[in-house]
Amino acid sequence: MFFNVEVDEIIEMLHSDKEKGLSEEEANLRLEKYGENILIEEKRNTFLDIFLSQFQDFLIIVLLIAAAVSFFIGEGRDAIIILVIVIVNALIASFQEYKADNELEALKELSVNEAKIIRDGQVIKVPFNKVVVGDIVYAESGDLIAADGRIIKSNNLKIDESSLTGESIPIDKDNKIIKEEKVALAERRNMVYSSGIVTYGNCTYIVTATGMDSEIGKVAKMITSQGENITPMAKKTKEIGTVLSLGCLWVCIAIFIIGFIHGNKPLNMFMTSVSLAVAAIPEGLPSVITIVLSIGITRLSKKGAIIRKMHAVETLGSANVICSDKTGTLTQNKMSVEKVYIANRIIDKDEFSTNKSIAFKMLINVAYDCNDANLYYDEKGKEVKIGDSTEVALVRLAKESGIERERKIRFDELPFDSKRKMMSCIYREDNKYIVYVKGASDVLINKCSHYVCESNVKKITYDLREDFLSQVDKLSMEAYRVMGYAYKVLDNLPDKENVEDNLIFVGLTAMIDPPREEVFESIETCKKAGIKPVMITGDHKLTAEAIAKKLGILKNDEECISGLELERLSDKALEKRINNISVYARVTPKNKVKIVEAYQKSGNIVAMSGDGVNDAAALKKADIGCAMGITGTDVAKSASDMILCDDNFSTIVMAVKEGRGVFQNIKKAIHFLISCNIGEIITLFFATILNYPMPLLPIQILWVNLVTDSLPALALGVDPSEENIMEKKPEKKDNNIFTPGFSIRVIFEGLLIGFVTLVGFWFGNTYYSLETGRTFAFLILCLSQLFHTFNVRAMNESLFDNPPMKNKVLILANIVSALLAIIIVIVPFFREIFELSALDPNKWDFVLTLSLVPLVSSEIVKLAKDLFVEENSLLRQGRNDKQKKTV
Repeated sequence: MFFNVEVDEIIEMLHSDKEKGLSEEEANLRLEKYGENILIEEKRNTFLDIFLSQFQDFLIIVLLIAAAVSFFIGEGRDAIIILVIVIVNALIASFQEYKADNELEALKELSVNEAKIIRDGQVIKVPFNKVVVGDIVYAESGDLIAADGRIIKSNNLKIDESSLTGESIPIDKDNKIIKEEKVALAERRNMVYSSGIVTYGNCTYIVTATGMDSEIGKVAKMITSQGENITPMAKKTKEIGTVLSLGCLWVCIAIFIIGFIHGNKPLNMFMTSVSLAVAAIPEGLPSVITIVLSIGITRLSKKGAIIRKMHAVETLGSANVICSDKTGTLTQNKMSVEKVYIANRIIDKDEFSTNKSIAFKMLINVAYDCNDANLYYDEKGKEVKIGDSTEVALVRLAKESGIERERKIRFDELPFDSKRKMMSCIYREDNKYIVYVKGASDVLINKCSHYVCESNVKKITYDLREDFLSQVDKLSMEAYRVMGYAYKVLDNLPDKENVEDNLIFVGLTAMIDPPREEVFESIETCKKAGIKPVMITGDHKLTAEAIAKKLGILKNDEECISGLELERLSDKALEKRINNISVYARVTPKNKVKIVEAYQKSGNIVAMSGDGVNDAAALKKADIGCAMGITGTDVAKSASDMILCDDNFSTIVMAVKEGRGVFQNIKKAIHFLISCNIGEIITLFFATILNYPMPLLPIQILWVNLVTDSLPALALGVDPSEENIMEKKPEKKDNNIFTPGFSIRVIFEGLLIGFVTLVGFWFGNTYYSLETGRTFAFLILCLSQLFHTFNVRAMNESLFDNPPMKNKVLILANIVSALLAIIIVIVPFFREIFELSALDPNKWDFVLTLSLVPLVSSEIVKLAKDLFVEENSLLRQGRNDKQKKTV
């Protein structure tokens, strides 16, 4: 249907209007009646689904079996407490996972594609989900097709429909009617389909089907898929967890055997071993990492960076090269024409409205009619801009210069192409064809054979061509973006390959797009952080150099090369020079991919920004593809890992800082959980070897596990970034978290926690009672781990240099966890359940003193390390001074 029906008949059938589109009122009625233009997604996991999945872990199953065994042998109290603790633990984990899932789902709403449609005669942008049947939609190169539709008109249109039809190359499309009644989907050349990508040209189409009624919707009905969203770091941590799990299981088996040899009851040893395994193995680490990443994603979204792929947060912290577009990212994307060059003279901005020369008027006509942008004022008098900022600036120039007419009706066009670097529009007047061309000034001038001089057209001599090109260079060196304009009149149209030859040169415009004020500071931040800022632009080489020097990207010892120079370099030659090149001018999309690959082969982690359909390959190739949220095409956004809501370079730098902070917080959570687990293992293992009674009962171990593995670990995930985090070199992406220094520190701290817990138990058991010893051990293990969080968050500095109050969430989490542990001891009902004893004030002093030992010891080690480093630094300085005197 529709492909074999005339366009006018379809418009009438759908009660629409080719020129005015639908009214807003009618569109809202259709939206309410037929629903939004969305695909119904597979049902998400409910809270109950997530909760039940918590019980699929092998060790939890073993623990449930242990609870059942306890119940059948008459230890009902232990069985009930184990079940309660396991259920509470599962509820907390489920809530965290469900909340993280909801946050990630909510972020999808921030990254919405928009369609350009005609409503009430005005071209406006609406989200894809608000597009309805009968809407008149305009799509150009780089746009996603919003819904199924019949083409009304098109210009050199090519659409990639591979996601629907499987066709590997873009398909040529037009508006010609197809007479056959049955035609395969891929052969319907006058139809466009939702999910298609405009790769070339443009079109206007009327929407014929939306949402689940579209062709892609019909496919969606037949597809069900559920992919696990697990990040590389979570995978790596899961592997670490597996290794630790096997180690812990062997320790548990050893504890069981040694305890049995010492005469302990097999059932008691079985319960102790199982509960130790559950307490000691960091089975929750992957979910903690996912939650911390989701917190980072939410933070970034509030600051203008929407993360589309979770792994990008991890990778951001490792980025050491940022390749950025110039226009709109490093600059304000507020192009304005400052000067016009015609007939060998410069016209300044204040003369635009009064200049009456023929060449100037011709340039204005070319700039206005060879243009796809739109500029109008809404009911409140606010300027509404639709289209590329450069083209908007030209429309504004035309209006300021006195043009009030509507645009001419085009006969044909050659859209801007990154290889040609030009755009041409063809008009038919009085049986003649007029071709208007605008594009890169140096490229266009070389396509011209004549030029306009006052009211005459003259031939361009070699010297004149050189003069025009030198004028381009002169304006470019002043940091202007220079564009050229030309035309020609023909009796007959040649083939499109020759339309842009032998043109008549009209003149140049010099535009400026001021740098963003905040970018200067961001570039300095990059350099301090060991990140190389790189500017990539389609501008003239001299313009690129001038702007890059102004921004501080290009220094005297660094290079700027053009796309042509880049193409002449072999891959090996480029790899040798790549770290010294900071600016790329006149680049093509193919060049961008080559640039990214060269940086990556040199061991760099590359963030690349882009906005066009042709940038998609480079965005995919980069470690972090950053699409522009304002000017970015739908294709660029789909290929990216991150979308910049404000198209700002500083937002990329902010995201890198946030990524580093997230990585540090994940490292802190891992540090905390594993060192605490080691402390628990040490306590039970050495107690068994020394033939002590068990210092902790299974339910006590499970309680400590619940307290230490939830709130404090997650609170570390929201720790503020270190103030000097952007003064450090980036972490290497493939670096193992467990470096020798990190591993030694984790083991040392685990030994301290285990040691003080065992000392507390020995003292209480020896001088008071077994119950008192276990109360000491329980409280010391719990409180020492909570104090340990302050040590973990100040990983490389003293507690006094990084005060705990900077993370109020951690303070609150620790207070809640500590109060829960204290309540168990001071409330008789809970004390009896957990088989603990009441403590007098002196005993509480003893518990608090021992609980502080791991924190104080770590502070002493840090102080000693700082003194050692300082002393070595002074010794080196002394040796250097002595050598200088000798010389």
